[in-house]
Amino acid sequence: MPISPTGEALLFDFKRINVLRDGRRVLRNFSLQLRIGEHLAILGPNGSGKSTFIKTLTRELYPVPHTESHFEILGHSLWDVSELRRHLGLVSPDILYPLTRTVTVRELVLSGFFSSLGLWPHHRVTPAMERKTKSILRFLNITHLAQRPLQAMSSGEHRRALIGRALVHDPQALVLDEPTTSLDPKAIREFRQTLRHVAQAGTTVIVVTHDLHDIIPEIQRVMLLKNGTIFRDGKKAAILKPAILSTLFKSPLQLIFRRGYYHLI
Repeated sequence: MPISPTGEALLFDFKRINVLRDGRRVLRNFSLQLRIGEHLAILGPNGSGKSTFIKTLTRELYPVPHTESHFEILGHSLWDVSELRRHLGLVSPDILYPLTRTVTVRELVLSGFFSSLGLWPHHRVTPAMERKTKSILRFLNITHLAQRPLQAMSSGEHRRALIGRALVHDPQALVLDEPTTSLDPKAIREFRQTLRHVAQAGTTVIVVTHDLHDIIPEIQRVMLLKNGTIFRDGKKAAILKPAILSTLFKSPLQLIFRRGYYHLI
């Protein structure tokens, strides 16, 4: 396991990597380290490279080989993707788009053991998996939704169930892609509470977003992404400034801080 300069284990270590999509270089000489247990928000406008970063972290995309680049996740440069999913839990509204049949919340969480969407006849659910699923539903305070079909639930309830699916393997980190997109204010508030609960329990939280209100108080480090490069990286209070964000989003912005959250106006 690689160690940071401060002596802590690293979740990932990217140095001078370049990542292409459709023949175009999206991440450019990109270098970023994250310690296990450290929470991070990656903030940037549309087209800044956020989704490419996620796909690189989950090994859907690979950096261009180069002698000066370095690319490791949990100390390894090579991974079986199915094994990596046990360490990095991805939560994205896109995960449910291919779902065309009725699946309950219990089934969705259990399907995390099989990297599927819902259960299929060839899946063998063990008593240990059932116990783990019940424990996660209690932890997320969604036991009352266990037998409810996803089609009968709100978008906010979907997101909480997806967190449960991602937690079945006790991953070192949750990676959340635009987690509150399409949620109403009540659902956003409930989702934040769930995410704070996960972060406080010790799971590393990586939130990739363009909305400041997704940055829960437990996240103290913010990285700003612009045109595939790191524009700023540091303590939240130092990075989230009106002048910096106005430059990032190319628009004059004002910022307010209330009850642990930042908001653009």
